Formats: sequence, C-alpha cells, structure tokens
Amino acid sequence: MARILIFEPHDDIRSLLELVVRRLGHEAIVFDGSVDETPDVDAAIVEPGEGVGMPIAQSLRARHAPVIFTSIFPAAPDVVALEPCAYLVKPFPLYELENALVRAVELIPQRTA
Repeated sequence: MARILIFEPHDDIRSLLELVVRRLGHEAIVFDGSVDETPDVDAAIVEPGEGVGMPIAQSLRARHAPVIFTSIFPAAPDVVALEPCAYLVKPFPLYELENALVRAVELIPQRTA
C-alpha cells in the first residue's frame, strides 16, 4: 500500500480522486497546502494551476516521488520539466487515472531499511 498525496482544490473532484486511490488499495492523504511542509508520501496527484500546486510537486519530485498532474489546461513547460508520471487533462476517464496510479506506484523508489 502506498501513501498518495492529493492536492485538489475542488471538493467534488478531490472526493473522486480519494475514492479511486482507496479503491486501488492505497492510503489517500488530502493536503490543502496550508502548512509549509509537504507530508511524507510515496506519490501524489496534484492540480498544478491552483495555489501552491507547483511548489508541492517540486518538493515531491526533489524527493523522487512520482507525481500525476490533473488540470483543465495543457501542460506548461514548467510542468513538463518536472517529468510527471502522467498529465491528465480534465475531464478524463477514471481508467486513465487508475492506469497512471499503477504506473506511479511502480516508480516509487524502494526505501532502504
């Protein structure tokens, strides 16, 4: 089971993302960006165009955590530069999110004991 951070400002979409993450057997960690430190997670689903979305993604990528972006806009150069695991344009079919989550979990760096 992976810990998946969700940063999505819209309640209805956030609830749907949480449902998909849990249905795939992972722990959903909802993060609103109101604190400076990003939680310790394995991967993330981030809306890059809202508030602190990009700084959250940058922090996670610096830790080599896979990031899935979801947005109504096409990927901007700064988003592409972070090498996301996936970039999903809303509205997207749920199977695309599921496939992206499976890929993201496969990319999670192995922790050393």
